[in-house]
Amino acid sequence: MRAKRVFLIVLDSVGAGEMPDAASFGDVGAHTLRSVWETGKLEIPNLQRLGIGNIDGLDFLGKTESPLASVARMSESSLGKDTTVGHWEIAGHVSNAPLPTFPNGFPEEILQKVRRISGRELLCNKTYSGTAVINDYGREAKDKNAIIIYTSADSVLQLAAQVNGVMELDELYRICEELREELVGEEQGVGRVIARPYIELDDGAYKRTADRRDYSLAPPRVLLPEAIKDAGLSSVAIGKISDIFAGVGFTASVRTHSNAEGMELTENFMSTDFCGLCFTNLVDFDMNWGHRRDAEGYAKGLSEFDAWLGRVLLELSSDDVLIITADHGCDPKYLKTTDHTREYTPLIVYGKNTAPENFGTRRSFADIAATVAELLGVEFETEGSALALRS
Repeated sequence: MRAKRVFLIVLDSVGAGEMPDAASFGDVGAHTLRSVWETGKLEIPNLQRLGIGNIDGLDFLGKTESPLASVARMSESSLGKDTTVGHWEIAGHVSNAPLPTFPNGFPEEILQKVRRISGRELLCNKTYSGTAVINDYGREAKDKNAIIIYTSADSVLQLAAQVNGVMELDELYRICEELREELVGEEQGVGRVIARPYIELDDGAYKRTADRRDYSLAPPRVLLPEAIKDAGLSSVAIGKISDIFAGVGFTASVRTHSNAEGMELTENFMSTDFCGLCFTNLVDFDMNWGHRRDAEGYAKGLSEFDAWLGRVLLELSSDDVLIITADHGCDPKYLKTTDHTREYTPLIVYGKNTAPENFGTRRSFADIAATVAELLGVEFETEGSALALRS
């Protein structure tokens, strides 16, 4: 079957249970959706109507005899559990080697580059919670006019700076942009350099702002968005999607500061006349609730998405296809770590003229790229296999 427009929404970190290799990642027992459901606060009638409870391993969400959508459980083939690798696989590339991580902090060679580009002293240089690190180092950073540098279990280098009184936001962005250009290669090619601005409140506490910006490695090959663009179709990025793909492959992109803004912009694009892909990331699930281990906040956020979804399903045209998935897990009750968790992800594919079918457990996120390319009639080589969607 064919579609005029595909709306691909990534619910950042909404994992569907530990993968068979979870032990290799230290994530045995992780299950993001189960942890959210166990709060008793989750209300997702529209996702249930679509068939989320029919996905392998998600029957606790409630099966339906007559699902509206096709569903599947997606396996990540790439050797990673981070945003960049997950999105690249969704877009058609399987990463056979993990991106470098720095569990003991960054080596002196990288620190020297940061000092040279920023001209400032660096603090921390450890794996750290993003909210805890500004509380623990914020005062010292202000006193020394310094930058906080930290990482996590994922392939990220994060620079936190106070943007009311210590550094201008644009200066933080410049530092990250220049650093991104220099951090390449097997040893230093960190997946993302992330600008983490924060402010000091009147009571002396510190709070992160919504002006985060991610600077990813350039994609290793032509991926789905670029293939769609090269075919003469629209390739629209909403949220941090453009950052994840280093701006490659899009005809238009809009950054967002929240799930609500991302949903609003996606809905706005539904009212425009275009042919191609609208690719959205809703990051609050990961950033605000997953990493902060806030299961009730996660449940509220997913319930809010579901309420929005109920309206959007009515607004889709007959030649539109809506795809909902995730890029990894971040179990809000998994207390061994505050990082991402190695999990399956859910897949829901809905179109008013698409016959629902359960495709079981798929071997790769790349099946999504193959499916989108086939729906839009775009030639694209990938290790994934398209779902056999029927009208």
